[in-house]
Amino acid sequence: MEQGWRGTETAVWQGEDSGAAGRVPRGTVREPVRGPAPVPHARIAPDDGWTTLPGGEFVMGTDRDEGCPEDGEGPAHLVSLSAFSIRPCVVTNKEFAEFADDTGYRTDAERYGWSFVFAGLLPAQRPPTRALAEAPWWRQVFGADWRHPDGPWSGVDDRLDHPVVQVSWRDARAYCRWAGCRLPTEAEWEYAARGGLAGKRYPWGDTREPRGVHRMNVWQGEFPEHNTGADGWLGTAPADSYEPNGFGLYNMTGNVWEWCADWFSPVAYAINDLRDPQGPPSGSHRVLRGGSYLCHESSCSRYRVTSRGANTVDNAAGTLGFRCVLSA
Repeated sequence: MEQGWRGTETAVWQGEDSGAAGRVPRGTVREPVRGPAPVPHARIAPDDGWTTLPGGEFVMGTDRDEGCPEDGEGPAHLVSLSAFSIRPCVVTNKEFAEFADDTGYRTDAERYGWSFVFAGLLPAQRPPTRALAEAPWWRQVFGADWRHPDGPWSGVDDRLDHPVVQVSWRDARAYCRWAGCRLPTEAEWEYAARGGLAGKRYPWGDTREPRGVHRMNVWQGEFPEHNTGADGWLGTAPADSYEPNGFGLYNMTGNVWEWCADWFSPVAYAINDLRDPQGPPSGSHRVLRGGSYLCHESSCSRYRVTSRGANTVDNAAGTLGFRCVLSA
């Protein structure tokens, strides 16, 4: 459970800086909040750094036992996609700042007044924080938002090329509407992440660190106590770090989880929707893909091309970002 959960209605918190507490289950009824303010429809030209993928058939999901049965990564099934264009990188702090400055948009975390921050990124001298149930590495930090991803003492001026984080699904959708694009479907995301390879665990093959070379930003060491930073980063890395996959796309696994358009269901792949699948018609959580800098092999190694996550539409955390697509 490294994605972060708001769960204001049922989350079990223990005292300040506590390390024990209960999971916010999927399907929890959400606390009503004021929806995103209307934003103008803007433009990112189709020839402005987009990568066009031809679409076609590919095998989505896996029949391997990866130790994450609740995620619904199988069965492997054949999917056919239409052509689409995708951004090589996730949306950065610089890009999101242009949107926020242009529209005055306030994210869900800004409205709530707090968000989830990984405890290992908090400074020693700080106000006390509360730990989330069953995931004490997630702390409730007041003043954490996309401009202050690690809390009010942090900023993004020195990481404008890093992924924007602390954005909810609704925030990601608002940005896409402004930019004249959309979030990828889960099928589009996986097709893009595979980079033209079939049946591989990672965008480059089956070996996590081929010839000892790090290819993504994930947790190195003992989670959650010690991150060696052997891959070069302790938190987020610049959006274009490491080698791109076969389609020229960066960080399709690791770094930050990426919001997708689909509602989440653990049995979604059992539905015979094989042509441009859109996912279930409704649900309580939206799909997340790709894993993040907190993913570790001790927690189902959710940094594979078939790994699935989910969260509620208003939830934000220091590991949640997104990238954009365009229909061809």
